[in-house]
Amino acid sequence: MSSITSKGNDAEQRAATFLQQHNLVLLEKNYRCRFGEIDLIMRDDDTVVFIEVRMRTNPHYGGAAASITSTKQHKLVCAAQHYLAKYEDDSPCRFDAILISGERRNEIEWIRNAFDEN
Repeated sequence: MSSITSKGNDAEQRAATFLQQHNLVLLEKNYRCRFGEIDLIMRDDDTVVFIEVRMRTNPHYGGAAASITSTKQHKLVCAAQHYLAKYEDDSPCRFDAILISGERRNEIEWIRNAFDEN
């Protein structure tokens, strides 16, 4: 496993643990389909939450939030629609982002409703 993959897996696990501490329930990690990948899919009461996890140790180039481009958002929306169709789930949903930053990767920012389906 590459160092980048290992760091990514660590960031996703830290995000999942953080969100579980806030009463979200993990449904799936690394959901893959032909449209792309969703890092975490969780349930927040009756809402299905699709979560993009971004880690940045260097604040240059816009940081973690700026790395979720409109192209990435479109891929996430398509993958989320695929997931909902596959499981015939008509629950309300939203797209959140977990941003992990700092040299020690100990700063976690949770952005609810990070973007819309548009």
